Amino acid sequence: MKKFGFILLALSLVIALSACGAKKEENSDNTSAGNGNNTVKEVTLKVGATPVPHSEILNYIKPALKEQGINLEVVEFNDYVQPNTQLYEKQLDANFFQHTPYLDQFNKDKGYDLVSVAGVHIEPMGAYSKKVKSTDELKDGAKVVIPNDPTNGGRALQLLAANNLIKLKDGVGVAATVHDITENPKNLKITEVEAATLPRVLGEVDLAIINSNFALEADLVPTKDALFIEGSDSPYVNILVARPDNKDSEAMKALAAALQSPDVKKFIEDKYAGAIVPAFE
Repeated sequence: MKKFGFILLALSLVIALSACGAKKEENSDNTSAGNGNNTVKEVTLKVGATPVPHSEILNYIKPALKEQGINLEVVEFNDYVQPNTQLYEKQLDANFFQHTPYLDQFNKDKGYDLVSVAGVHIEPMGAYSKKVKSTDELKDGAKVVIPNDPTNGGRALQLLAANNLIKLKDGVGVAATVHDITENPKNLKITEVEAATLPRVLGEVDLAIINSNFALEADLVPTKDALFIEGSDSPYVNILVARPDNKDSEAMKALAAALQSPDVKKFIEDKYAGAIVPAFE
């Protein structure tokens, strides 16, 4: 009888341990999230962005990504250098603030290999002034400020040329610099300034060429306040950027899909009223 009792006790212990193991395995499975098929494990994506509109768009899609098991952490920057530097150094998983010409130039200058994941929207660059209401009012020697980074500087010069304020060498395109100006009938004094500071110096100059994200941060309405602005066919699409080692991860694909969703398209159209234009169908 003692032997039989010992066998029963051993069997009871085996059953109890098996049940604990099953429960532990079940709890482990529940750390995955997704569309009901447990395919996406819970992860955190740390994404660098400038405040308007990039950070606003990212914060808007946080709840949708959370449902897929992705915790989106948005880190805000007010410059165009650190988001790429910190992404390359793996302090960030991705960034969202720049267009392809800027990324290409940055990679070339720094020897980086950051890559575009998805195009999201266009921010038409505009010309703003607190002193004149039209370009006809610009006096000889008027002070004009443009972004000091190579691609946005060239883009600003192209915008001035498109509005007959200057002429540039043929074929210079986005690589244009002030040295490529061939005609300057109003003798404009063109100065290069850090892009983020352009709204702050607007009252000190006659004309400032400002990226829409910084214009919006300064409570300027591009479609209303700009003297002239790029058309919606601008090639400068703002992109989600990652590294080669994580660009194809499931979490990054989910982030890209959320940024290009019909819901985000409507959000951009409703919130920014033409100042920001979706770059996807």
